[in-house]
Amino acid sequence: MRTGCQAVHRLRARAGVFRSRALPAATASLALAGAVAGCGGSSDVASGSSSGGASKSSSGAQLALVAYSTPKKAYDALTTAFAKSSAGEGVTFTESFGASGSQSRAVDSGQPADVVAFSTTPDMTRLVKDKIVSSSWAANPEKGMSSDSVVVLAVRRGNPKHITGWDDLVKPGVDVVTPNPSTSGSARWNILAGYGAQLKEGKSPAEALAYLRTLLTKNVSVQDASANAALQTFTGGKGDVLLDYESDALAAQKAGDAIQIVYPKQTLLIETPIAVTAKSSHAKQAHAFVSWQWSTAGQTIWAEQGYRPVVASVAKQFASKFPTPPELFTIKYLGGWTKVKTEFFDPSTGSITKIEQAAGVPTASS
Repeated sequence: MRTGCQAVHRLRARAGVFRSRALPAATASLALAGAVAGCGGSSDVASGSSSGGASKSSSGAQLALVAYSTPKKAYDALTTAFAKSSAGEGVTFTESFGASGSQSRAVDSGQPADVVAFSTTPDMTRLVKDKIVSSSWAANPEKGMSSDSVVVLAVRRGNPKHITGWDDLVKPGVDVVTPNPSTSGSARWNILAGYGAQLKEGKSPAEALAYLRTLLTKNVSVQDASANAALQTFTGGKGDVLLDYESDALAAQKAGDAIQIVYPKQTLLIETPIAVTAKSSHAKQAHAFVSWQWSTAGQTIWAEQGYRPVVASVAKQFASKFPTPPELFTIKYLGGWTKVKTEFFDPSTGSITKIEQAAGVPTASS
């Protein structure tokens, strides 16, 4: 999502040329109480900002939120509303946003964080492995997920290429934009959605992988570092189809971009994790924030920002806003994250890693 707080992402895409960008792990700077920090920074570079209302108590806790790039606007709304609640009285935030894998690795390498929110579960389990996040982070009714979304196909207004589903993406002349799976959680969701869709159509795993090879080497022309950057590339005029989060595409429509959303018959439910770090110096306030975003007020904000609520009562209220694709499946259909991360994205042996490397696409350690 693009906001006035973010620098304009430089569009350097060329037809038929893959790319990715380095992602420096920027540490969010602490702001003085009551002051507004200048945030800035492109979508695929971690950026810092301060949010929250003026302190009404002696709490004075400032929480460092480190998250993946797309929900910046949602978290701005959530942190502001939380600071105005009784649970968040006196709490302010610094925020860092970037590609999910890069953000996870930055925290793993020492970037300060009280609350972490990523695109995929493996980015969270990396921190569990290194005892930065508790192994019980998902032991709650929401299973540690802040909100849901689905993988959609964003096309130009009027759908000039007549895109209706996954099979259309590998037709000659269809130019597809998706982020790089070595850095972006969104890209991994996109790739797995396409793979699972082929299985749902009755194809074998080998045939489904062959589909991905064609898609990535013949039709995908740009692989930006994050979903946010890929959206900016697409709305800047590159490509016929963007593989994206439903939430991101809805935000682009709301912002007036000339796109429309195609819900493929078969697609993947995106489940995004959130947790408090084990070494948070403000654990009480951090847990209060994470719990509050699961409240009716918090989940309503998620829904208003284009994300599917994970609390059933709120999800029911917004059911008309979020259509259910006929053959919606979850990561469990593909064997779970542990299996697919190794099978597809292992930095040495992953099938997608090998396809990308053979095509000359830069890959990074996952």
